[in-house]
Amino acid sequence: MKGSTTPIVPGFYPDPTVCRVGDDYYLAHSSFEYFPGVPIWHSRDLLRWTQLGHVLTRRSQFARGDGRSSGGIYAGTLRHHGGRFWYVTTNVGDHDGGQLILQADDPAGPWSDPVRVPQAIGIDPDLAWDDAGQCYLTWKALSFTEGEGGIMQARLDLATGRLLEPAYPVWQGSGLSAAEGPHLYEVDGLWYLLLAEGGTERGHAVTVARGPHPSGPFEGCPANPILSHRSTIHPTQNTGHADLVRAPDGGWAAVYLGARPRGSTPGFHVLGRETFLAGVNWVGGWPVFDEDRYDVPSANTAFTDRFDRPALDPRWVVPGGEPAVTVTADGLRIAEGLLCARVRDLRWSAEATLEGSGRFLLRLDHRHHYGLARYGDRVEASARVGDLDVVLATAFVPDGPAVLRIEAAPPASPTVPLGDAGPDEIVLSVGRPDGVRDLARLDGRYLSTEVASGFTGRMLALGSTTVPAHVRSVTYRPQAEPATPPPKEFA
Repeated sequence: MKGSTTPIVPGFYPDPTVCRVGDDYYLAHSSFEYFPGVPIWHSRDLLRWTQLGHVLTRRSQFARGDGRSSGGIYAGTLRHHGGRFWYVTTNVGDHDGGQLILQADDPAGPWSDPVRVPQAIGIDPDLAWDDAGQCYLTWKALSFTEGEGGIMQARLDLATGRLLEPAYPVWQGSGLSAAEGPHLYEVDGLWYLLLAEGGTERGHAVTVARGPHPSGPFEGCPANPILSHRSTIHPTQNTGHADLVRAPDGGWAAVYLGARPRGSTPGFHVLGRETFLAGVNWVGGWPVFDEDRYDVPSANTAFTDRFDRPALDPRWVVPGGEPAVTVTADGLRIAEGLLCARVRDLRWSAEATLEGSGRFLLRLDHRHHYGLARYGDRVEASARVGDLDVVLATAFVPDGPAVLRIEAAPPASPTVPLGDAGPDEIVLSVGRPDGVRDLARLDGRYLSTEVASGFTGRMLALGSTTVPAHVRSVTYRPQAEPATPPPKEFA
């Protein structure tokens, strides 16, 4: 399938950063309020990725903050230098602490506790080394109370986190809004500074400049932006925040984020920002994106988890805290909080088998979720949209295991102006001895970024009610997305 429409890592895996060591590629993502943080992946071909684990697995590595939605760990940069892996990132829950730099011998971990860079306040840090071994930190200076400070840079002592000189501004972009996400590369004797511009919404874009030194002076590419789907009908939107990598044969590729909005105007994306792959050609000394170079296979997203192993699969994360869960021989027990896994497809169904009371939710954040809750012999379907929190229907179930089911189904209505379709419809149902009973069918747009705002995507969530939950299993199955008809023009 075309690389520009098929993500290499589908679901809420934004802000991709990539590096290569020999024949092996490694990829990492921002994770916001979810813990463990910064999922990290391995591939041999850039197309098929296996999760190794997470960079941030201990609370000593980053402060929890207040756990608010779309807080926590923002974009970072993954690099290999001097025989070690390096990752630099920002925890906006501890914004005044500056950037965090971690290192590891093995990308699967364990990763070190961080070295802090308190003189670099902002987001989206990058690390790059010159031929003399000097390390340059480049970041987006930003205060959430005073506003933007531009793209800044300074030489850095990695051992102490001390800047070796006063920070100075470098290239500030092509003139679009929200210049951020810097990545610095040396290619054939020139230094290239890649930026994300236009904000991470529909105006998102990738721009680039080059200069003779890591600090510039930089000249912008005449063809900027070198990647953007703004003002197009392309099914993948919000494209930007790219990172380049060189293959063993000398060719180049780029990973970047995008979103797949569906439904009536303005379109609603529900999976968060996902990771896509493009080829890169060098033409006249500038990188040129070839978005459809790669035939990207569909990722294998289906799973059944019976929670019969001592450790949880790395797909399971917790919003805003540490897992308050126990895995035993007969399933999973959740005392408090939520245990979440990313939804990774546009059409899918999922089932949770509960022994006794518990919750099974489709969650975008703490104020936007649909779900089912079992209280003994009673199952309730509910919806939370902003300040509205409503029980929609109730069904009774016998003693023993109960199957709670959530499905993302195609909308029954066409899109505007012939109808009012959202991106999908969420069906909440319960399995009983007499068959499956649907309790609610809800418009999926209310669990979208366009409605709820923020930077994350939909998650399946398991939780307790009045007593700890006992979960026997969870099954997730992707379903084929209906073919998208060509766009029509209306007089």
